[in-house]
Amino acid sequence: MSIDITVKIGGEAGQGIQTVGHLLALVGQEAGLYIMAINDFESRIRGGHSFFQIRISSKPVQAPHHKVHLLVALNRETYDLHKGQLDSGGLVIMDESDGSGEGDLIALPFSELAKKAGGMLFANTVAAGACLALLGVPFELCKTVLSKQFGKKGADVLEKNYYAAELGYQAVKDVAFKWSFEWRADRPKGALIDGSKAIALGALAGDCRLAAFYPMSPATGIMTHLSSLSDRFPLIVEQVEDEIAAVNMIIGASFAGVRAMTSTSGGGFCLMTEGLGLAGITETPIVIVNAQRPGPATGLPTRTGQGDLHFVIRASQDEFPRFVFAPGTPDEAFEVTARALHLAEKYQVPAIILSDQYLADSIFMAGRPYAAPQNIERFIAKDGDIENPEQYKRFAFTPDGVSPRALPCAGKPLVVISSDEHREDGHISEEIPDRIGMVDKRNAKVPFMIKEMNPPKKYYGESEILLVGWGSTEGAVKEAVDRLRDAGGDVGCLNFSDLWPFPAEAAAKALGKAKQFLMVELNASAQLGQLLREQTGLVYSGAILKYDGRPFYPNEIIDGAKQYVR
Repeated sequence: MSIDITVKIGGEAGQGIQTVGHLLALVGQEAGLYIMAINDFESRIRGGHSFFQIRISSKPVQAPHHKVHLLVALNRETYDLHKGQLDSGGLVIMDESDGSGEGDLIALPFSELAKKAGGMLFANTVAAGACLALLGVPFELCKTVLSKQFGKKGADVLEKNYYAAELGYQAVKDVAFKWSFEWRADRPKGALIDGSKAIALGALAGDCRLAAFYPMSPATGIMTHLSSLSDRFPLIVEQVEDEIAAVNMIIGASFAGVRAMTSTSGGGFCLMTEGLGLAGITETPIVIVNAQRPGPATGLPTRTGQGDLHFVIRASQDEFPRFVFAPGTPDEAFEVTARALHLAEKYQVPAIILSDQYLADSIFMAGRPYAAPQNIERFIAKDGDIENPEQYKRFAFTPDGVSPRALPCAGKPLVVISSDEHREDGHISEEIPDRIGMVDKRNAKVPFMIKEMNPPKKYYGESEILLVGWGSTEGAVKEAVDRLRDAGGDVGCLNFSDLWPFPAEAAAKALGKAKQFLMVELNASAQLGQLLREQTGLVYSGAILKYDGRPFYPNEIIDGAKQYVR
């Protein structure tokens, strides 16, 4: 029997919504099922409507579903907002104190049961127990997961959570639920991971030794994860006074030979652009993660979007090369982050990783174990590598634009750099030949950088109609393709993760045989579509765009594509 069930837990921030969701995710993982979950929350500490939506499936899933089978309403507002999303045979669980409702609603005394277990703090565990009972989960499996979740908090806390879950479980155990299924013991299919943690682990795998940041949603989770690992790895994580300090600190660390990175969101990246230019002209390798959220200005601080593509490609004054990547999954985020640190150092340029709130905060199932490379290749010259160290030139002209990079105070070569335009030896110069020479030198890297770029990933790539996306929309686009093909459409997709320097030749080749291609983007102007036209001359037939701050559901992409699919 195929399993594909969505549970939505909603309420106010501070009601323990995520606790319920994580318990469900852990139970599903323990039973050998596939998990995908999204977090939707407002930018306030308490109050405001939030929800955690989890999809439990017997097949791999990487996108949320638009229909809900079980709605756990921790307040009345959740019921009013989401009751229309219930699928046929769906149920609602709601506290009886929140009044009555229409249809299949189970009113439970959450508050009373929580107080019986030890206090209102346990209301979310009561709700989790009831939810698991309706899904048909054996209570012993519930206890196993509760032990993992609360075992470190002491025997008293664990016992109270056992009791709270059992009270919720017993309250609904005899209720028939259409979407209940038999849970069988099986090995977990993979680890549960969000994009922020995957980026943090990728930074470690890429030999990052210093991470500096100023907290900004939705990027803070990356540094939180790195900080939690810093006592076990040779890594310093520093919270600084603002984003300007963060980017300048990683430039300083990199100048001294340490691989370094920072993470921020669009507004913080704005503040970093002068530092980005400093890294560009001094040819200092750094990595910046921009976890996108809708703007401009403060915009929607806890929502998702893909509005910064053009910005990061052109950020800072004048022209200089940089890498821009946009991973589509946590697995890819791990690989891309390690690769960005490697390539930034190899070509002595900044590298920017575009994440977003959806990728950063959603829970996915890792497709494979993550592993660091056996050896880290470094691109730093030693004394013996440099002929005539007394004549060393930090910005010496070379065929590929990459000069031998010595470290200051680490040997005989004297390392001179400046944020002004300069000569080969690093001293300031306003002479015309020096200016032209340095611009050409920096740009000489680009053809070699393009060779490092991966082509877009194909999924049924020889189809007549291609859906084209980038970054975190990958999962929703691929599921939309599967469903369109099941309905008889000759549809495939491309997903770009390597965006700058733009792999124009590979993109044109991948799109060349398609009769039509449609852009699928979380912005208002099809920014990748514009880039494709600029770089290849190819023009998209239509665009499926969403810019309300919420992620794509596959059905939205399907609805947008139907007018083109025959």
